[in-house]
Amino acid sequence: MDFDLTDEQRMLQDSLQRLLAERCSFEQRLASRDEPGGYSRALWSRHAEMGLLGLPFAEGDGGLGGGPVETLIVMQALGRVLALEPYLPTVVLCGALLREAGSPAQRDAQVGAIVAGERTLAFASAESQSRDDLADVTTRAERDGEGWRLSGTKRFVLAGDSADLLIVSARTHGEVRDRDGVSLFLVDPGAAGVTRRGYRTQDHQRAADIRFDAVRLDADASLGPEGAALPLIERAVDTATAALCAEAVGAMERLHEITVEYLTMRKQFGVAIGSFQALQHRAVDMLVAVEQARSMAFYAAMMCSEPDAAERGRAISAAKVQINKSARFVGQEAIQLHGGIGMTEECQAGHYFRRLSVIEMLFGDTAHHLRRVAAGGGLS
Repeated sequence: MDFDLTDEQRMLQDSLQRLLAERCSFEQRLASRDEPGGYSRALWSRHAEMGLLGLPFAEGDGGLGGGPVETLIVMQALGRVLALEPYLPTVVLCGALLREAGSPAQRDAQVGAIVAGERTLAFASAESQSRDDLADVTTRAERDGEGWRLSGTKRFVLAGDSADLLIVSARTHGEVRDRDGVSLFLVDPGAAGVTRRGYRTQDHQRAADIRFDAVRLDADASLGPEGAALPLIERAVDTATAALCAEAVGAMERLHEITVEYLTMRKQFGVAIGSFQALQHRAVDMLVAVEQARSMAFYAAMMCSEPDAAERGRAISAAKVQINKSARFVGQEAIQLHGGIGMTEECQAGHYFRRLSVIEMLFGDTAHHLRRVAAGGGLS
């Protein structure tokens, strides 16, 4: 596999890094988290102006026709600054669902608004009992005339409290955990019967628990094939997992830089603690972990286009295992090398550690992905 970036990809990387350096400093991030929705609407508009929100969508749908590597570049840059904007849930995850399951009319209605920065989306999938099983769906959608009635509760919906539109997984037939019978629906969060309880997560992002109480849906709210949406959901979640791996690499990169800067500045016994060989070795071990994660993030991005679902899933799970291990190691080492100050609100290292801790659990923890790789017979 060729991991070298093209000239166009390098231009994207450079321009995005310049924008984020100017508009997303640590202090600006702290201010943005208190804005409505928990992120900067002004920065989201700048993303739209740069074309970032249309990057993974086909040109025919109004996007730029970018691929997984372009998404990796964006997510890695966002990870470096701990961006709060809902790029992952709106553009990557829900964008993948629209590309995979949306009809031309649905894509025409939604993609343009996403690309313009006028609409954010959230995917409501997880439930109290489901853990990481995407087929474990108890939320029900039943026929009601030509439309549907949706009932159930979804948990930990990323950016769900501020999203303008929800994509909801629901069972239209079959038993809980059946692979057959899962469908997708577009739901207006302002519709009668929808209740959202938003909250801030430990990494200062936003999420919501959402209840659907006999919500009336029109016939055109159904997204994709009725009862056969699970493979499409799995592919979209694989795409989002690969993007999350890239975000983690960006966060680990910056956390390593912050830690090395601290080692050169902090003095003990009259000398910088970075002069102690034992601490130098630990900083190098952190760098090795970051580079291991970087290579696996590129591998995951390359495998997003793999048509064989089983092979794609094994590869991305293997990447997530390495990302999780590296994230935990780099995060813990950074906190230990900073000492007690590392966990304070004033220290950037603690914020990166918290985000990496959440990333470790998102879309499946290490044990889940190890089981997935093992169940598929390992990597080919």
